[in-house]
Amino acid sequence: MRLSMISFVSSLVLAGSVSANAGTIVEVAQGAGQFNTLIAAAQAAGLDGALANGENLTVFAPTDEAFAALPDGTVEMLLKPENKDQLIAVLSYHVLPRKLASTDLPGRTIHVKTIKGSGDKTLSVSKTSSGVTVDKANVISADIPADNGIIHVVDAVLLPSN
Repeated sequence: MRLSMISFVSSLVLAGSVSANAGTIVEVAQGAGQFNTLIAAAQAAGLDGALANGENLTVFAPTDEAFAALPDGTVEMLLKPENKDQLIAVLSYHVLPRKLASTDLPGRTIHVKTIKGSGDKTLSVSKTSSGVTVDKANVISADIPADNGIIHVVDAVLLPSN
């Protein structure tokens, strides 16, 4: 009896670990603790739901340090309700409507369309022997899995050109 109970508990533990989920892009970002500004901006823009519920997304996620490196007052200006459209454009510029892992990148520059909201913009993604860059930002951590996509951590906030 005791052996069958141990087997039952072990099977539950194994089943739980096999089906364990990483969490949505938002949950993974929140759990990392280095994307507080990004999460706050996504909430202010009303995009947190899209990042949590969208499928097969790629997010180039700037760290809190990347946001802090912007000129003084930039983040505060973007978070004002009257600048919501501009905030949406900036944040949307960080998201691709498909899952793009670093292993999917050729050893050259490609141009990929961002999601709607960024003004139908494209990002320049380059993969070389020294790493991956997105526009002028460096990918400092790649291929972080989420249930609904993938996150690549970047060291700068990507700003769409007009």
